Amino acid sequence: MTAPTYPLYQRLPGLILAFHGCDKAIGEKLLQGKMTHLQPSKNNYDWLGGGIYFWENDPLRAWSFAEKASHKHHLTKGSIKTPFVLGAIIDLGLCLNLMDCRALDEVRYAHDILQLSYVGSEEIVPMNTGENLGARFLDRAVIEMLHTLRLQFEEKGGMHPPYDTVRSAFPEGNALYENAGFQAENHIQIAVRNHDCIKGYFRPIQE
Repeated sequence: MTAPTYPLYQRLPGLILAFHGCDKAIGEKLLQGKMTHLQPSKNNYDWLGGGIYFWENDPLRAWSFAEKASHKHHLTKGSIKTPFVLGAIIDLGLCLNLMDCRALDEVRYAHDILQLSYVGSEEIVPMNTGENLGARFLDRAVIEMLHTLRLQFEEKGGMHPPYDTVRSAFPEGNALYENAGFQAENHIQIAVRNHDCIKGYFRPIQE
């Protein structure tokens, strides 16, 4: 018996708050209306593919990232001189939610197609590398293949519109305590592909 797909529930309801760590000059430009949006990340190791990256409901984690990136310049394309946290109000819209079994099946299928695309090629399939597999060359390639497949289906008149956002939880860091199943840097990240999903930016209240 074929399992139902429940496509109506891929569009996540409501608005969420999310936070982006950046240089203060960039954040202030956005808040003053001198910029419309943050620039999407296009690194070939971005684990959720291309998009504007946010930490879901975690301003402290966004600040910690910006502070770390101010010393380790390889973490960001642009330099961060003064760590800054920018808040955003986001409608996730049609979301590739990687905590949903349907989305995970779709990712698995995209990986199969990616593997087939390298058959007969002298190039090799990208691999995830680094500490905790932090450089996600393979994962990015899979996610981008997934988006490409959906675009092709839509162009042929199929019912697979492009995703607006990608969302996933990531276990990261050392064990929170001895024998813990929790890790010290666990988080949820969002990559926004459709700028229209960002309804506004704001300055987080610190007190």
